Amino acid sequence: MNLVLEDVVLTYPDGDRTLTALDQVSMTVGPGEFTAVVGPSGSGKSSLLAVAATLIQPASGTVSVAGREVTRLRPAERTRLRRDHVGIVFQQPNLLASLTAIDQLTVMAHMAGQSTRHATARARELLAVVGLAGQLHKRPHQLSGGERQRVNIARALMNGPEVLLVDEPTSALDHHRGEQIVKLLESLTREQRLATVMVTHDLAQLTAADRVYSMIDGALEEAGRVAA
Repeated sequence: MNLVLEDVVLTYPDGDRTLTALDQVSMTVGPGEFTAVVGPSGSGKSSLLAVAATLIQPASGTVSVAGREVTRLRPAERTRLRRDHVGIVFQQPNLLASLTAIDQLTVMAHMAGQSTRHATARARELLAVVGLAGQLHKRPHQLSGGERQRVNIARALMNGPEVLLVDEPTSALDHHRGEQIVKLLESLTREQRLATVMVTHDLAQLTAADRVYSMIDGALEEAGRVAA
């Protein structure tokens, strides 16, 4: 399995108390599986993504990414594993205003030590996959909100991850563009055999998911299998 969380507990100090952000959370997502997590604000959804991305160490439990248990790794080892095996689609694209669409992707590859020729070819391929083959040299202000989110998704795939973590991808989009983005994520998940976890408030988009989990007060409960 590409992503496995077992009995994960995450706590934060809160004055004289301890706040439990994740309470014995378990989740397994295999290759080609599209999982959605819903829940109210403050329920622990963002904490779940942060732990799955190896950005935060849990207090207890285990996290395995691409077949490797990560909770005992040194920080530098977690950074390398995250760079090579995890793609993150942030809620806001956070594109650099001065860079073109293709440059947004190639800068990520250069940071990972890839050659310019390989990075450019990979970026062109991914932008074509997300429907932006004709927008390679446009800057963020020249792209629509949906197009900027497509660049965001392509950027997350630059290093060939096995796990894709997606934070509220439709929050800034209207229903039609949001539906297009979720369908794109579903298609990429199937075609590239990704283990995808999408956190969302948009209940209208849940039909694309294989499984839906509900999170309340740090506890995760499987709501069922949605798509065939």
